[in-house]
Amino acid sequence: MDADISDILASVSRPSIPQATLDLQALTRAWVNERTSPELLPYPAALVDRVMDRVKKQIETIEDMTATMDAKSNFTLVILQTELERFKFLVRSFIRSRIAKVRPDSTACNLPAIAKQNFKIDKYPHHYRALALEQQAEPTVQPVLSHVEQQYLQQHQSILAGHIHSAFLSSFPSQLQKLDDTAGGISMVDKPDEDGAVFCRVLRDAGEVDIHSEEGTSEVELKRGDVWILRWSAVRDAVVRGDVELI
Repeated sequence: MDADISDILASVSRPSIPQATLDLQALTRAWVNERTSPELLPYPAALVDRVMDRVKKQIETIEDMTATMDAKSNFTLVILQTELERFKFLVRSFIRSRIAKVRPDSTACNLPAIAKQNFKIDKYPHHYRALALEQQAEPTVQPVLSHVEQQYLQQHQSILAGHIHSAFLSSFPSQLQKLDDTAGGISMVDKPDEDGAVFCRVLRDAGEVDIHSEEGTSEVELKRGDVWILRWSAVRDAVVRGDVELI
């Protein structure tokens, strides 16, 4: 009897979710993860490409409807424009949180903590430049930076290094002019804080993770539906896999 019930339940197909809805959910999750994680996450190239293609088609549809608009299609046009603006906002905010248009200078001192976390590329240019070069040698690894972000990072470093060198660094001895010096066992390259705390929700059972504290090391099991405050280093891999989302 149990086998018959299992067969019946298995034969009932779940209602299919439109790809546009799935992409919106994935983009929203990627946006929240990117804004709250201490470091850059792998760039979701396929997702962004699909979303941008959909945005272009939506713009074309709106332009066609505007050219032949009547009173009956006015409400439909408003809905399409609202949906378009929602996608555009998510894409813009997602990219801005990665590129970090705002410079991490003295003007950033009064910004809220969530804004300071968005200085990722500009704040750690040497770190992400070195990471991008390492990943180029490993084609199977999903890159952290997109091609456009790599170009931005290279130009940003070139402009910043040129300004610093002409402003004061040129007067230093040649052995002290490097911005990424690691001599003497001390690295000048700043890195994101991997031990920073993050709020996370478990989407799928993700196994056990190690928790390090002053009392020692312990393990916690990440079960679906759980909400935790953990070190970023403990849940980074689970977030990249999609088993855990940041909140």
